[in-house]
Amino acid sequence: MSNIHYYLADPEVRKLSWQNRLSSPAWNAKPNAGHIALVELEKKNKLHALITQNIDELHQIAGNSPGRVIEVHGTMRKFMCWGCGMRGPMQVVLERVRAGEEDPKCRDCGGILKSDTISFGQQLVPEVIDRAMQVAAEADLFLAVGTTLQVYPVAGTLDVARQAGARLVIVNSQPTPFDDVADAVFRESISELLPKLI
Repeated sequence: MSNIHYYLADPEVRKLSWQNRLSSPAWNAKPNAGHIALVELEKKNKLHALITQNIDELHQIAGNSPGRVIEVHGTMRKFMCWGCGMRGPMQVVLERVRAGEEDPKCRDCGGILKSDTISFGQQLVPEVIDRAMQVAAEADLFLAVGTTLQVYPVAGTLDVARQAGARLVIVNSQPTPFDDVADAVFRESISELLPKLI
């Protein structure tokens, strides 16, 4: 279901995907104290940008400005049409699934609908990656939170920030490949540590 090639080729995969989207526990997820701490950082005018690989929009729900959040892997809260590129709120399509459409089609072009997320086998959006690299180059402090720093090209933003002279702080429960070059590394709970750091 997460592979774009199977998703596009097989209506049964899409039907199952829509049922999984409908019942996903992610719809009930709430921002934690770590998310709130990043909102506080923005309120203090200390957050230039927030690059995330998460697809849940919890940063925006917590209160971060959507214009500051760079969603590298897209968002589950919107749908997109594979045919014409139209996008909209996911709940609109989920209502159609609840009403009995097993594999809803685009109402504009009849194309295949999917969540507006990056699936395996799907290319990242170049403009989004370019923006992430640009804001990383503008950082004076790069705070890497809850990431293994092993997935590229996003992990590359850290290299870009370091080359531009930014300090590096890592908050992650497991070691990362960048721990040796970081100015500080914390292994504590994000929701406990981040409010203290901010």
